[in-house]
Amino acid sequence: MKKNELVLKSFEIAKERYSEIGVDVEAALKTLQDVAISIHCWQADDVTGFENLTNVGGGGIQATGNYPGKARNIDELRSDIEKVLTLVGGNHRLNLHEIYGEFGNKAVDRDQVEPSHFTGWMQWATENSLKLDFNSTSFGHPKSRDLTLANPDKAIRDFWIEHTKRCRAVAEEMGKFQNDPCIMNLWIHDGMKDLTVNRYKYRQILEQSLDEIFATEYLNMKDCLESKLFGIALESYTVGSHDFYLGYGAKKQKIVTLDTGHFHLSENVADKISSLLLYTPEIMLHVSRPIRWDSDHVVILNDDVIELAKEIIRADALNRVHIGLDFFDASINRIGAYVIGIRATQKALLQALLEPIATLRNYEANGQYFERLALLEEAKALPWNAVWDYFCLKNNIAVGENYIREVQQYEKDVTAKRI
Repeated sequence: MKKNELVLKSFEIAKERYSEIGVDVEAALKTLQDVAISIHCWQADDVTGFENLTNVGGGGIQATGNYPGKARNIDELRSDIEKVLTLVGGNHRLNLHEIYGEFGNKAVDRDQVEPSHFTGWMQWATENSLKLDFNSTSFGHPKSRDLTLANPDKAIRDFWIEHTKRCRAVAEEMGKFQNDPCIMNLWIHDGMKDLTVNRYKYRQILEQSLDEIFATEYLNMKDCLESKLFGIALESYTVGSHDFYLGYGAKKQKIVTLDTGHFHLSENVADKISSLLLYTPEIMLHVSRPIRWDSDHVVILNDDVIELAKEIIRADALNRVHIGLDFFDASINRIGAYVIGIRATQKALLQALLEPIATLRNYEANGQYFERLALLEEAKALPWNAVWDYFCLKNNIAVGENYIREVQQYEKDVTAKRI
């Protein structure tokens, strides 16, 4: 039997099995098709960007590994993203950092960035059925130091305030161009390596900087704020902690970003979703895989990602939770890393969409906790993978492990020739 015929036969059996427990498989597939994942551009080039400035590193950003073939310019990065899109189903978004602008041969400092530096990205995204999201970039710059927006030095602080204001203006033009709001993420590494006695002062300064940045209101972009537990060489204190941004986001009604690598390993990030939804307008997710904290390993289908997806679906919050990826592994094939991570996230969402939630809720409401636990356990063994294979077939992309060969061929034809 040909593989496609086997996929179709298995899907029909799975569809019938799910129907027995009240799950509409076709509805789940339709929903999954419409979930846009914001794919991060920085996996393709190890968070290097295309500035003509001296990148001094630092700020808690470090890609490890030296696998050959990373993107060296914008054309190569776009080519890699285009290849990735042929191996994943659905219509998605691309998340850009400011350092990925088209600056030509000019040295454009970060307080001088303009929407014109991203016109090519807007046009390319439209041609490839993508929408754009955006990030300000505080790391890897001579003026980064330990503190940027929280810096008591007014000259340094004003530089980064101007940078962030300009990034918001870029995001506004992106949103206007694509007729869909561009989500602008703000993450800064600000903190201290050792014991800190002015915690309140730095957070007070950061609050004032944010108020100045957000004074201009836009219609075509949305702001989100990303916290972190600590940064490399800034281990003792982080100005923009989860508590800080949660309070600011709730007070100012800004989107709060939950990066799954930015919390203590014992924290359940999925549990935070239902709380944030009560107090903030929306949530931005940066799905990553922490090993020994924020190591940004490639996302895989593990319990953390599955629980994250289930909490979104259980809260009926797909219209309020934006899903993005944030990992960068330079030790393996970068295109393959993208495909593994995107597919893993989609698989988690599919499992969540196939959960017999109506029955489970009834059990819980009736105090039938044995039945609830039993059905949760049995649902783990239901044939969701047959539905996933059908999703791939329906999207005309590689089914199962077949994408491995396509990635290998792209490496042979394209990335291996980058010397």
